[in-house]
Order: sequence, then C-alpha cells, then structure tokens
Amino acid sequence: MTTRTILPMLIAVTMSVVAAVPSLAWAAPPSTAEIAAGKKVYLRCMACHTVEPGGQNKVGPNLSGVVGRKSGQVKGFKYSAAMAKANVTWDEATLDKWLTRSASVVPGTSMVFAGLPKPEDRKAVIAYLKKPVS
Repeated sequence: MTTRTILPMLIAVTMSVVAAVPSLAWAAPPSTAEIAAGKKVYLRCMACHTVEPGGQNKVGPNLSGVVGRKSGQVKGFKYSAAMAKANVTWDEATLDKWLTRSASVVPGTSMVFAGLPKPEDRKAVIAYLKKPVS
C-alpha cells in the first residue's frame, strides 16, 4: 500500500467514526445572532436561574457552564432526589429534550416548567448557555 491508497482509507475511517459518534463532531460555536435570540428567550428563565460565572443559586441552580456538565453538580444548590441521582450530561441533545419537557429527561424532577414548544427557541437558549464565559 502506498500513501495514495492509505490516506483516503484513513480519511474514510475517521469520517465514519465521527459520524457514528456525534459527540466527536466539531460543532460550530454559536453565532452572535443565536446568542442574542437565546438571551431574549432566556428572560423566561431568569426568575429561577442566573447565568453569570459564580452567580447565585435561586430557586434553580446557576446555569453558567451548564453545557457539558453532569447534572446535580452546582455547589450549594439543594437538588431534588430525582436530579441528585439522575447522572445526566447536559449536552445539546439532552438540553433540547429538557427544554421541551423536563420530566421526560428526569422523572420526578422538582422543576416546574411548561417547556419551550418551538425548536428555534430551544436552540437559541442552548446557544446562549454555550456562549463563552466572560
């Protein structure tokens, strides 16, 4: 085998692995417009959650750095028994399901939330939560 045959095979194998394991795919960072739209939708959440790094916990935990974090990990917040044992990783897909209907992700959660029925609203909020911490 030569470099001409090995390289295309290597690329094909790499691409099939990335396709098979979506968490390995490189997602583009959220755009400024997505973040701005998410901040507007997030206004519905701010009565219960803060997003500033080191921000206080309210009725719900601080959400700074939530994307990629394991559930039940915010220090000083008293989680429900269901959330404390949930062992969920807050990736984009899980957050989308959570923002649709939280009880479908963690049955028994104490979070009272009607959900966001519009996929574009959920996507925008997730983009806002993914924004770089400043």
